[in-house]
Amino acid sequence: MIEVQRGDSPLVLGLPHTGTDIPDDVLAGLNDTGRAMADTDWHIHDLYADLVADVTTVRTPMHRYVIDVNRDPSGISLYPGQNTTTLCPLTDFDGRAIYHAGNAPDAAEIMRRTDLYHAPYHAALAAELDRVKARHGFALLYDCHSIRGDIPFLFAGRLPDFNIGTNEGQSCAPEIEAGLHRICTNADGYSNVLNGRFKGGWTTRHYGRPGEGFHAIQMELAQATYMHEAPPWPYEAARAAALRTHLKTGLEFLKNWRPR
Repeated sequence: MIEVQRGDSPLVLGLPHTGTDIPDDVLAGLNDTGRAMADTDWHIHDLYADLVADVTTVRTPMHRYVIDVNRDPSGISLYPGQNTTTLCPLTDFDGRAIYHAGNAPDAAEIMRRTDLYHAPYHAALAAELDRVKARHGFALLYDCHSIRGDIPFLFAGRLPDFNIGTNEGQSCAPEIEAGLHRICTNADGYSNVLNGRFKGGWTTRHYGRPGEGFHAIQMELAQATYMHEAPPWPYEAARAAALRTHLKTGLEFLKNWRPR
């Protein structure tokens, strides 16, 4: 069941990777690495909860190891030539297998999961974007993500704290990109990058059609900004409170933005 909380502002938050539900038939095929679910966007729905009023949120409770709703349903890689995980991941972010031998999903199983879990999430997300666009004349999607800051399999060095993705400026109006980047740059004690390793996933690229009134931007946070990046992945209240101040500023800017 896709979780939708409706607001009346133009701003919609996507929450694609906070879920930890894994159906029994999928769980049975996962090895201990897969069952650890290390690549969850831990606590992101709590981090963003109640930051600003009157925004819409769309969340899937299903874990990304079942199917990654931020991947192209056709299976095309978002980052050709770079290590990444697939629509139905076979490895974790460290490149380790997550299935017992012989249990990886085949093409028919991937299609089944796409129909059961990927399609309903995007049907709900698209419906909410259409709804707020009908009310305001435009819609603005902010896709909420987080990841460990040190994953050599995916990127070299330490990831910046704020990673803003706009598909190289193609997914939103320039003022949206510039305004959020400015807020992150002015956040004392935090680092940021615009369209670095993470330029926006399939959600940002698919829905970001500014010429049609749909704007999309992805925020990938380094998890150390609000939690401990090791099991059992505890939420760090003091760190989170400091970060939430800046996230609130960013969301208020986006919520109040209007096309010229």
